[in-house]
Amino acid sequence: MWTDLTTDAQLNDIKALSAKQPVVIFKHSTRCSISNMAHSRLQKLTNTHGAVFYYLDLLNYRPLSNRIAEEYSVHHESPQVLLIVNGECVYDESHNGITVAELEEQIDSHKLTLA
Repeated sequence: MWTDLTTDAQLNDIKALSAKQPVVIFKHSTRCSISNMAHSRLQKLTNTHGAVFYYLDLLNYRPLSNRIAEEYSVHHESPQVLLIVNGECVYDESHNGITVAELEEQIDSHKLTLA
């Protein structure tokens, strides 16, 4: 279900793809216990709700994380989940605020706004 996000070129792909279906980016720090908890929660997601999911390892790809923050005008957090629709970040959450139920609700509510 998760595609590793490792290149700048993938950010262009995400922007284009987000015009057709929601895209979720999860930024994860493997050294952070809160990030590990959020990651475990998201691993329980069994229904993608039509979204595409990307996983970013912050420790190995910090410059890419910074580009995401700049591209989508969001403050860098770790862990952080972003929902991209029509090339815009329509939802972001971090730390203990990351829940499967909320993410599913956000995906479903924003599918209707796709171009």
